[in-house]
Amino acid sequence: MPGVLPDGETVPVDGSLPASATAAVGARGFGVYVHVPFCASRCGYCDFNTYTASELGGASREGYADTVLAELALAARVLGDTPPPRVDTVFVGGGTPTLLPADDMARILDGIDRTWGLAADAEVTTEANPESVTPESLKLLRAAGYTRISLGMQSASPGVLAILDRKHSAGRATAAALEARDAGFEHVNLDLIYGTPGERAEDFAASLEQVVAAGVDHVSAYALIVEDGTRLAARMRRGELAYPSDDVAADRYLAAEAALDAAGLSWYEVSNWARNEEARCRHNLLYWTGADWWGLGPGAHSHVGGVRWWNVKHPSAYAQRLADGASPGLAREVLTVDEAHMEDVMLRLRLASGLPLAVLDATGRAGAERALAGGLLAADEYAAGRAVLTLRGRLLADAVVRDLLP
Repeated sequence: MPGVLPDGETVPVDGSLPASATAAVGARGFGVYVHVPFCASRCGYCDFNTYTASELGGASREGYADTVLAELALAARVLGDTPPPRVDTVFVGGGTPTLLPADDMARILDGIDRTWGLAADAEVTTEANPESVTPESLKLLRAAGYTRISLGMQSASPGVLAILDRKHSAGRATAAALEARDAGFEHVNLDLIYGTPGERAEDFAASLEQVVAAGVDHVSAYALIVEDGTRLAARMRRGELAYPSDDVAADRYLAAEAALDAAGLSWYEVSNWARNEEARCRHNLLYWTGADWWGLGPGAHSHVGGVRWWNVKHPSAYAQRLADGASPGLAREVLTVDEAHMEDVMLRLRLASGLPLAVLDATGRAGAERALAGGLLAADEYAAGRAVLTLRGRLLADAVVRDLLP
């Protein structure tokens, strides 16, 4: 979760939602996100809502599972007579969720199942830092019902890891991926970051080689974004490090596409590749296709029936609100028709399945025609009534989106 939350209207003390929002909850799918805000140390590029031990201000890991379960109980009261038909996906992110004991991770998942019921084929993901898991802890998580793990590799280069302030060794992420497979995880993802200052083309090529050799069925690769307020941003302002280059980022993206495609992983979202449809992250697809989800934890965002809200950020404030019997929601917004359309275009265009041309207005259709003429949209898909990005279009996805909106 990014560090800056938007403004919005006040969330009712009991967390209640408009009847219009809950009328068809889960009709397009329902997921649960659990935010675990703890980290052993802070990475230099990170602007997420995370806290090291010295920043917790009285909050603790020990009681965290109980606090999350208290919010889950509140969520059950809010949805009341209109619960989701089932929970399709659970995603535990952070922070470093695997700093929690496996027993706590199991209790949270069991609480979600008892409250709303997990679908028989539910996808249950946890993020993890490579150094925060062991073969034994992975087996415990798998036995608890976790089916998917996403490991923060970032790079195979020791120099790049040092610039990013990552603590694991260059080979630890791929070793953890193999351990997860041995523990019985059905799906394993490795995250990469490209375009870090000082990263050479051969560094990124080595990272891709390690990913492919690990045999994972999902890879996420993101260009480095320099966030204000981070150590990395401060180092760049002081001139210690160069700012990322858009040209270098484009070269790295093309290298990722070539290597991953050759290894049998296909893009299904601009920054995500999977070995087959079953390996795609179904939880993220809920986000990208406008489904419903409830976010548990400090700073977590939720979306139900066109109402989006976000919790207070600090773990202490979050715990105190729940202890007082109040919603931890800080603010919310009810999406207008125009806002919902903008997000639909912005998110679905990034998918390999693309966007139906029928959802575009006259301005959007004119923009799509220009994108087609410029080689940014696939001609065969366009003829079939869909806007689907070409490889060049993926490099310029943000510009294409802007051209399709009023």
